[in-house]
Amino acid sequence: MSEVIEDHCGLAVTHTLHDLYSSLQSLQHRGREAAGIAAVSDQRIDVLKWVGKVNQFDFTLEDLHRIFPDTNYRTFLGHVRYATRGRKDKILEDAHPHTIGGTVIDRGDHVFVQDCLAAIVHNGQVNEEYLVAVDKSLLKTACDTEALLQKYLAGNEREIVQTIPGAYTAAIADKRRKEVMVFRDRTGIMPGVLGKKGGKYLAASEDIALRKNGAKMVEDLTPGSIYYFDQQGNFRKEKVINPQPAFCHFQYNYFADADSIMNGVSVRTVRQSLGRQCAEEFPFQNVDYVTYVPYCPEDAALTYAGELGLPFLPVFYKKNTERSFLGSTETERENSIGNNLHLFPHVLERIRGKVLLAIEDSTVRGNVARRVRHLLCDVAQVKEARILNYTPLLGIIGADGEPRGCRYGVDMPTEDNFIARVGGRNRTQDEISREVGLTMLYLSPRGEMEAFRKAGLSPENLCTFCVGGKKPF
Repeated sequence: MSEVIEDHCGLAVTHTLHDLYSSLQSLQHRGREAAGIAAVSDQRIDVLKWVGKVNQFDFTLEDLHRIFPDTNYRTFLGHVRYATRGRKDKILEDAHPHTIGGTVIDRGDHVFVQDCLAAIVHNGQVNEEYLVAVDKSLLKTACDTEALLQKYLAGNEREIVQTIPGAYTAAIADKRRKEVMVFRDRTGIMPGVLGKKGGKYLAASEDIALRKNGAKMVEDLTPGSIYYFDQQGNFRKEKVINPQPAFCHFQYNYFADADSIMNGVSVRTVRQSLGRQCAEEFPFQNVDYVTYVPYCPEDAALTYAGELGLPFLPVFYKKNTERSFLGSTETERENSIGNNLHLFPHVLERIRGKVLLAIEDSTVRGNVARRVRHLLCDVAQVKEARILNYTPLLGIIGADGEPRGCRYGVDMPTEDNFIARVGGRNRTQDEISREVGLTMLYLSPRGEMEAFRKAGLSPENLCTFCVGGKKPF
């Protein structure tokens, strides 16, 4: 089980199928390889999971209404997921909702689970040390999510929140109970929000899933609390343990939608603040154009250029909004970048022989950076290209001697192929630059935290373990 990471996905809890479908579409940036729905009535829980996205090319909303008639169901749980670490043969098995009991009907690229006892959707990662008491003979998969559901059945939801410090936002439907439970761990590493539409309360991973669907944001889910949603659309909230905030900085830097507001702070404001801090640490003037690697860094790049009075010029485009980070394997990530990231034809003559600075959100393995180098240096034949990351070096060996990465919900395990380290040591920025073939620059950890502070988030309330910070719990 420790070999599998259930991470950066998106979940939603609604009271109509239409609202769930729309919410999952708005969360597609958090996962593209599998999706699933649990429909809850007074008597039963029925589940559908499929390989692929939430769009009209897989299951249409019309089809889903026939499968889950609104007249029969009162609450819906949904999930979008990306498979990780090469488990291409297990996409459907690992997809959410995970269930216990019920009759399984396997249709190859989609599966039904009819009349199950319980179902769970989950965003995050629960480490094996907190699941050792689970009877492994009961598990059908190697996923921490299924084990978390078994832990719930052996105890209760309060025990999970009390004894597992992180990292999760999860929702559970239990046929024996009249309420759907949504809970967020005490650290709040994974995001979660409460909303309201048509007099009924909803929950989702990001508020963008609410606002794009016509719902109002009510509050961020309080870390360490459980929200109980009844089938009439009301909710009650129970505080289980005091919050100990350790919000994931990488959610703001990369994963979240720019229009989202998480933990009371605008993602766009954070990225603008990061761009401003980059301008303070790297006040280049010998740059002909500032650009960005689509799409997250656009706000930071605009802010950087504005602070220094430099020309801003978009030069890259993507055929679609696919995020290469979400690829399951190294080969898939490289193919995603090569097939998707290109130069606008009209900029080729304009940038030839010029000096360009490309703002990037982060460099994990170096695949995107190498593609940028090829496009700018080989294709466009610029005079010089630099990449400036507003996230510090990821995956380094910390001052305590412990290799960094993420154990708390991002697909960056500590043994990953980080470009920032090789063997048992950290690479210098000059070494990374030589590895990529162009100048690679990184915002300092101190500078990143200062940017967050100026945006309204206290550094003491952030998890920065992957860039050398302390463990969140």
